[in-house]
Amino acid sequence: MLRAVADTNVLVSAVLAPAGVCGRLVTAAAAGEWVLVVSPSLLEELTAVLSRPKFSFVPGGQVVRFVAAITRVAQVVPDAQQPWPKVSPDPDDDYLVALARDAAVDALVSGDSDLTGLANLIPPVQTPAAFLARVQQGALGSE
Repeated sequence: MLRAVADTNVLVSAVLAPAGVCGRLVTAAAAGEWVLVVSPSLLEELTAVLSRPKFSFVPGGQVVRFVAAITRVAQVVPDAQQPWPKVSPDPDDDYLVALARDAAVDALVSGDSDLTGLANLIPPVQTPAAFLARVQQGALGSE
């Protein structure tokens, strides 16, 4: 079964557009079609981002429920040990690469061009649409 770390932007997009690609990815993880891997730092970042004033239209209770649901659905692993490798133009993204490597996942799923633009990274960075296609191919192959 595919295992992946989803960048915070993917999870935020799932909240904002549950019927969109990112929302469908989260739904597929909840259905057991792939394993979402998160860490305490990723969950903290998710809570912090969804609590920003620009997302004030998302009720606080919904944020708490969503993060709790992600925690239940996902495999929670320890944060990667620092220092993290410096691989992204945005140093704030390096912890995600380190987490993906430490957790030995199949992909890091992100819509962030600082990450999707990284070539030859192991594990590879995939856009939400590309990863959803992989998940759906796996589901079709198991029928």
